[in-house]
Amino acid sequence: MTYNLPPKVVSRRGITLLELALVIIVLLGFVSLAFVATRAWKRGSERSLCILTLRNMQMAARSYQNLHGYDYGARPDEENGTQDIAQHLHDKGYIEDQLFNRASGVAPCPSGGGYDCPSPDIFPEPGQLYMKCSLSATAGHQPSSTSNW
Repeated sequence: MTYNLPPKVVSRRGITLLELALVIIVLLGFVSLAFVATRAWKRGSERSLCILTLRNMQMAARSYQNLHGYDYGARPDEENGTQDIAQHLHDKGYIEDQLFNRASGVAPCPSGGGYDCPSPDIFPEPGQLYMKCSLSATAGHQPSSTSNW
């Protein structure tokens, strides 16, 4: 008597090499997207911080100008041997050390550029900035409008 036994069914456990490769490829894609998004977020935050620095210095200079009755294009009275507006603001406590260092060109822009103040002893005309970032043309470190500053 012969018995016809069904063939053995082999059950596989685990994943194949192809499935493992697909999982790794998908994970690498997600990681690369995360790096790209992080870089874009960092550039955007550095740009925002630069524009905020420009705005804070502009607002401090305008406030000082209005408080002491100076006209546009005027120079402040000499105090402590200087007419530098940023120095006056710092000496009187209107701005902190970090903003003063950036306005003086000592501290760089968060993106690595530099700040330049073409006329540190003259109050700028309306619509003109007191200081500018060297990355304003290349990295967009220029505010869209400064008319209300």
